[in-house]
Amino acid sequence: MIVERSIDTYKENLANNYALVIVSEKNLETKQLIAINPLVANVEALSPDNIITKLNAGISKTNMELLKVTLPKFYKVSLEHYPSPAELKKLTKSFLSNQYITKVETFEKTHDTTYRLLVLFKNVITVFAFTVAIVTILLISKELRIWQFKHNERMSIMGLFGAPSWLRSAVLFRLAIVDALIASFLAFIIFAYIESMPIIAQEFQHIGIKIVFFDHLYDSLLMLGVSISVSIMLAMFVVLGHKEEV
Repeated sequence: MIVERSIDTYKENLANNYALVIVSEKNLETKQLIAINPLVANVEALSPDNIITKLNAGISKTNMELLKVTLPKFYKVSLEHYPSPAELKKLTKSFLSNQYITKVETFEKTHDTTYRLLVLFKNVITVFAFTVAIVTILLISKELRIWQFKHNERMSIMGLFGAPSWLRSAVLFRLAIVDALIASFLAFIIFAYIESMPIIAQEFQHIGIKIVFFDHLYDSLLMLGVSISVSIMLAMFVVLGHKEEV
């Protein structure tokens, strides 16, 4: 979740800092350009004054005004989100379909490099999370066998004395919930401590993003819900796997 938040925030920053430049033969309405593609968030006309000032070397005022008229029109295009290479190509094609637009500068090489690094990082984290999930499943399966051996005899004895199924498994479910509460509390302490470490804030500052590393309310409730669900599921497997002794 922390990695996903970091990537989403980083993509937002990239979208805010990334823009296309389009060149047109005549003035175009910004609303017309925004309507070309839903990915377009904002369009801003770029003033040619800086270019004309650099060319101002003995040019008369009349020629300067004529130059302003004859120069193509430049527009800066901001996007809703950081686009994929496929989205960028589709957007370029949409702009070039306008008869007055002659060029679209997408800064494609820089864009592709940044986007590929972002996707690579996300894929690495996904593989890591998948590996951790497999290890967790294996640990849960081992824990399941331990619980079966631990509680099998007690449940069999209670069954011989006529105890109903819910009563035989009541202790097991109570232990499962207590274990879940303890695990959630320990996780809360660990993540709260990590969040308070100065090095964490420094690292996020270095890459230019600011995120909620650990939401004390939402993340704690989510971890508690997951831990209780897993513990109860484990207890149910023990109960279902219990065989009555005859």
